[in-house]
Amino acid sequence: MKIGVLASQGAFREHIEKLRQLGVEAMPVRMPEELKGLDGLIIPGGESTSIGRLMRDYKLTQAIRNMVKKGMPVFGTCAGMILLARESTDASFESLGLMDITVRRNAFGRQRESFETELNVPVLGKKPFPGVFIRAPLIEQVDGNVEVLARLADGTIVAAREDKMLALAFHPELTDDLRFHQYFLRLLSEKE
Repeated sequence: MKIGVLASQGAFREHIEKLRQLGVEAMPVRMPEELKGLDGLIIPGGESTSIGRLMRDYKLTQAIRNMVKKGMPVFGTCAGMILLARESTDASFESLGLMDITVRRNAFGRQRESFETELNVPVLGKKPFPGVFIRAPLIEQVDGNVEVLARLADGTIVAAREDKMLALAFHPELTDDLRFHQYFLRLLSEKE
């Protein structure tokens, strides 16, 4: 099993480390040819506008779209969630438009409003998951067959899945909890 982590900008090293802790071959992806032979892709948190522009400039946008449409699982965290979304209410760049969600960037405010909270995520078991929210987005709307995986106490949607696409508003790579990475790896083995 080989997982790529988009390495344009953001927290890609942390995702690679989590995958390696799970015994998975993980590699940074910066160019379209590095997508070949991957079993899955993670789009990390970072600055969504910068990542989106670099994806466009390096001709990764359409290459990623094509691979995901052919069934390659993809996992987006924070900025990665924004890039996966069909629509963003305040983005000034072209997203991948793959997941049937509408997101709002920086929904909780600036850097100083970043926070951590325990999340109830039934697909991961009874133990709460430590959500690390840094200038985080939120999911304003889900459509189609999108499954909501986690909400904040006020009902705000912060994690969702559609087919083999997984999107989180927070940063699991900045915790010691490997359950979301393990969940993503299980998506790779699911039948269509």
